[in-house]
Amino acid sequence: MPARLLLNDKIIHPNGLIVERRIWLVPVPVYPCTHRYRYSLFAGFLNSRLIGYDNERGKGDHVHRHGIETEYFFQTPRKLVADFDADVTDLLQRNP
Repeated sequence: MPARLLLNDKIIHPNGLIVERRIWLVPVPVYPCTHRYRYSLFAGFLNSRLIGYDNERGKGDHVHRHGIETEYFFQTPRKLVADFDADVTDLLQRNP
């Protein structure tokens, strides 16, 4: 089974903030994850990530918030998107 793209969208807000969300269902987990989702969620400006969720091979599930990387506890794709969207909403409220 090849990877299947489940979510792929991009929004550019009036203030220039780029929000891009991509989630794939993959045939085997991305090491060291145990789930079969590969994801990359980004909010920032050109060449400047403010918020990012991803599960890069070798690092596992993690989140970047304003230059600080921490572990992320992945539960479901729906929860992942909700967590990311909440961070983006907070970012937009603080920096319209």
